[in-house]
Amino acid sequence: MGLGPQAALAQARATPAAQLPSLGDGSSMTTSAERRLGERIAREIYRDPDYIDDPVLVEYVQSIWQPLLNAARQRGELTEELDQRFAWEVLMGADRTINAFALPGGYLGLHLGLLGVVTSPDELASVLGHELSHVTQRHISRMMESQSKAMPWMIGAMILGVLAASKSPDAANAMVVGGQAAAVQNQLNFSRDMEREADRIGYGVMTQAGFDPIGFVSMFEKLQQASRIGDNGSLPYLRTHPLTTERIADMQSRQALDARPVHAPPSALHAMMAARARVLGNPGIDMLRAWVAEAKAVHPTGPAVDVRSIAVLYAGALSALHQRDFAMARNLVVRLQALTTTDPALARISRLLAAEIEWGAGDVPATAALLDLQAPGRPELVLGSQVRTRMGQATDAIARLQPWVALHPRDGTAWQLLAAAYTAQDQTLRAIRAEAEAQVARLDYAGAMDRFRAAQDYVRKPPPGSGPVDDIEASIIDTRTRQIQALLKEQALDKANN
Repeated sequence: MGLGPQAALAQARATPAAQLPSLGDGSSMTTSAERRLGERIAREIYRDPDYIDDPVLVEYVQSIWQPLLNAARQRGELTEELDQRFAWEVLMGADRTINAFALPGGYLGLHLGLLGVVTSPDELASVLGHELSHVTQRHISRMMESQSKAMPWMIGAMILGVLAASKSPDAANAMVVGGQAAAVQNQLNFSRDMEREADRIGYGVMTQAGFDPIGFVSMFEKLQQASRIGDNGSLPYLRTHPLTTERIADMQSRQALDARPVHAPPSALHAMMAARARVLGNPGIDMLRAWVAEAKAVHPTGPAVDVRSIAVLYAGALSALHQRDFAMARNLVVRLQALTTTDPALARISRLLAAEIEWGAGDVPATAALLDLQAPGRPELVLGSQVRTRMGQATDAIARLQPWVALHPRDGTAWQLLAAAYTAQDQTLRAIRAEAEAQVARLDYAGAMDRFRAAQDYVRKPPPGSGPVDDIEASIIDTRTRQIQALLKEQALDKANN
């Protein structure tokens, strides 16, 4: 499964592609160079207005992604070198198109449109496992090696242009220009051999991770059905992941050999997450109103968990929140909570939505009453830190955030919340450093350097009445400044050489 839509390059005249290396061949592109190229692309994704760090969805995707990574390690697909050097991060975009893609350096892209249409965690695991296998097998660097005249940074620009095509052909054309772009057109799509290899390895990874193998088959069947209906531009996944009868039959035969007598029932948790993805995917006011109307008409019967009613009520309550109809949102979330009270996982997600509604309505005490501020989950951490800082309890927010960023230094949102909490406590130097670390987490090294230099200026000339400077914090800032300077020099050297 590939790198994004081909639409931006439909009118370009591609030159014949060089012969791809065999699947057993290694790549002469170093892992460090591939990671740097991936960071360049990921940096632009972080800057994209459609980039979304929704704590609830991120936590759910991670609950699938981390078992896949562990399975890849156990199988030997993820070597120690790649494990340490690559990022292994999934970046989500609030885009309704059905798409997912592998990027250099261990970054994966996932559109909310795809998350909104998959009907089980197993189907999502099949997509992520496939994309993960493209990275572990170094397919991206092999493609780059197959076109010796196509410089890596130019290919990076090509990938960004192709990703932009799903939103605006004009934006894509602005990024993909000249005959050089056309020269590497054919290199942006994985070969059929690579697709088959990613199918095979991805299947093994997802099944070892404990997911139902039928997810791979049902996902293929869903894409095949979509291809019969036709592609109206919302299905770039079909253009970059062409299905063949052979690939579909291969997955069906593997599933038959590995068939399990009883498949898991529909997951209400997944249905809630898919509903959330659809609402957060910028569907437009008409769809939000339709989902609210659908939720108002829901009348579940019986004590059994009604997956459809739960999903419809969740989508309706969140849609009402986005329309700032807080009375309707509260009404629907109360009905949702009544259906999910017996299942702790579902009850937690319903309660988090109720807290979101109160936060959106500006009722901070009601938000705090609904949150378990000691819960270990990231959704509670993010919203709970905001609540505590707003309520004058920034010290408690800092106590939660400091150990979190120590374990998750690439969590830019947590660093930004920590900066706000420090500011509320008049700890200016630490607030500036946290702002800098937030920029580092988003790969904006220039922005980070600006904040680190501001911190150094504060150390040299602290404002009157600010008290003594923390020498340990000042030393950390000096060390981090030198590290970021080295990264910026590395970036400049890469650009000069390419």
